[in-house]
Amino acid sequence: MVRASAAAERAGVRSVSVVASGFVQQAHAIARALGAANLAVAEYPGVPMIDSKEELRRKVAESLVNSIIAGLTTPVADAAKPAEPGPRDIVFRGTLDEVEEFFYKNMWSEGLPIVPPTLERVQSFLKFTDRSPDEIIRVLLPENREATIWNVAVNGVMAGCRPEYMPVLVAVVEAIADPAFRIEDAGSTPGWEPLIILNGPIIKELDFNYGSSAMRVGRQANTSLGRFLRLYMRNVPGLRIPPGATDKGSFAYTFNVALAENEDAVAEMGWPPFSVDQGFKAGENIVTVQSVVSISPPTYSGGHTPEEHMRTIAGIIGDNMAYRIAAGVRMGKLYPLFVLSPSVAGVLAKGGWTKDDVRRYLYENVQAPAEMLEWVAWQQGQSGFNFCKLAREGVAPQEYCVSEDPKRLVPVFLKPEWIGIVVSGDPGRNQSKGYVQNQAQGVPVSKKVALK
Repeated sequence: MVRASAAAERAGVRSVSVVASGFVQQAHAIARALGAANLAVAEYPGVPMIDSKEELRRKVAESLVNSIIAGLTTPVADAAKPAEPGPRDIVFRGTLDEVEEFFYKNMWSEGLPIVPPTLERVQSFLKFTDRSPDEIIRVLLPENREATIWNVAVNGVMAGCRPEYMPVLVAVVEAIADPAFRIEDAGSTPGWEPLIILNGPIIKELDFNYGSSAMRVGRQANTSLGRFLRLYMRNVPGLRIPPGATDKGSFAYTFNVALAENEDAVAEMGWPPFSVDQGFKAGENIVTVQSVVSISPPTYSGGHTPEEHMRTIAGIIGDNMAYRIAAGVRMGKLYPLFVLSPSVAGVLAKGGWTKDDVRRYLYENVQAPAEMLEWVAWQQGQSGFNFCKLAREGVAPQEYCVSEDPKRLVPVFLKPEWIGIVVSGDPGRNQSKGYVQNQAQGVPVSKKVALK
């Protein structure tokens, strides 16, 4: 909303951003980043979704209307963005403890110890890429800061990565810088976190874990890569929790370590790796980044037939994903991810099932009552959400309105081909997990890793 108001002001149209109390600080922070620190903001006091209709009307009449009028009648003066250090400036000299404290006070670290990004360390990363340090990948919102090869290396040093990870780090930043990813929405209230998925020979070359405890901190490659992305999002796009104000995750959670696929297992069972599903050739080094808004419970499935396993996976993981579909239907994007252990995927493949068979089963068998999902959508702030209305408008597929019966079952997944499947984790256990993607924000974006 603030970005739209800033654009309107630049076009000579007066505007006011109407926000609830919990978003006022974020609105001002984004306005400052846009060079419009004095942009008019009208505050709705409190949380609209917990107010009665009478209370909402009273607050609008007694508070909001006056703020809107004042905002539209008060001149707005642009304010310059605060100056920042240059890429190669020496910003501090001191002991390790003093460096850590300086970076923390400037909100350049997330509170964990960092590796000081000395010029020598940054140069050691740049040796692993042929690209110019000054190359601009893209300007990233919300703080309109340039993503460059240089600051990729700087944040890689800080996160504890090895220099040889540099080509992977660049591919990760290219993924989040892709306009389709919508990095500007990464500070939204669901508190979604990016997940990096790796494919190709680089998994073994750089010692990524794809077996037991694949998603636990402890292996340098998986852990530092995940930390790098969260640190980069903090320092370049500028997504910071309080006392910063651009990350509005209501609860949120911490960074995901990188997920590496067990390509030996998928080759043995005759399935294509995840990267091939994303449009690349088997054997290419590929990075995919997507949003994750929640993770299912660990799900154990038993039996020697595909149907036995899929009944459990659909019933537990699929139902866990149902509560996020409303925004996906409205936005026309939803990319759930299923991570299967090699033992579970092996039963499916041995039974003659392809990945498309798995996707089709999930699409056809994971359903939920329309009235329940519409009620959940209302509580999330999507007032007036109605599947049939969206279907009549051509926004939602017709499958969501085969009748007007509020108890009718509707699909949880928009399209079977949008369901991601990765094989990883403990080969000695029959466990699977589901990762709930956050609709049009952080859609899966894949980039090739360019080795020097």
